[in-house]
Amino acid sequence: MGWVPPRGRLAAGLLANLVSSICIVFLNKWLYVRTGFPNMSLTLVHFAVTWLGLYVCQALNIFAPKSLRPRQVLPLALSFCGFVVFTNLSLQNNTIGTYQLAKAMTTPVIVLIQSLAYGKTFPARIKLTLMPITLGVFLNSYYDVKFNFLGIVFASLGVLVTALYQVWVGAKQHELQVNSMQLLYYQAPMSCGMLLCVVPFFEPMFGEGGFFGPWTLSAVFMVLLSGIIAFMVNLSIYWIIGNTSPVTYPFPYLSFLLLSVEKHFRIIQSGIVI
Repeated sequence: MGWVPPRGRLAAGLLANLVSSICIVFLNKWLYVRTGFPNMSLTLVHFAVTWLGLYVCQALNIFAPKSLRPRQVLPLALSFCGFVVFTNLSLQNNTIGTYQLAKAMTTPVIVLIQSLAYGKTFPARIKLTLMPITLGVFLNSYYDVKFNFLGIVFASLGVLVTALYQVWVGAKQHELQVNSMQLLYYQAPMSCGMLLCVVPFFEPMFGEGGFFGPWTLSAVFMVLLSGIIAFMVNLSIYWIIGNTSPVTYPFPYLSFLLLSVEKHFRIIQSGIVI
């Protein structure tokens, strides 16, 4: 894509992230509600497919792996587990609108973390932009969306861990001098191994509702499709943050776009409340 101007590449990356993020939200919610597929097991599938996708990419010489020490990637791998698990738990325990409203707070939290922990300063126009976003989230939450306590806990943890994760993604790419694929190539299998050790303690592995349970062919297909889309989401997150900054990652407009989409989704899927 050397012939494409930088702004064109950035627009393409943002669009790819936007489309894949919308798809995975609705697909995961469908899996939770219609099939009851376990949350952490689905996250494990996402990590495994991401790892496999990157292995295929390096085998095709799309990128060259760079040698990294495990301890250099460990904090990122831990935060990646928390980021995906808590956001999926928030999606499982909230409506899509509530989930996206809460996630819109990620950008203000990123600005807060970078200001307090890294001493980074932001222009007044960025801070002013975040004020109506924050106010809008609280007003919509108070007047329109009904939260449950468990949903609030998972949504809050998801926002905090996601903000930390995105800040560290940008910092690690610059610190280690690696691109998005090189960093994710080491981090994805590490996160997969961590979650593999944890899942059996929280979710059944066999029998009804277990990871190796008697799932229908359509459920298996949708789980694998969710994994492929998750690979696209993860790769686009790393690329966007590596080429811009964590604040650029488009949570705010994605959140409010999905609120509009959800209204139509509720009408179409009248037999199921998501």
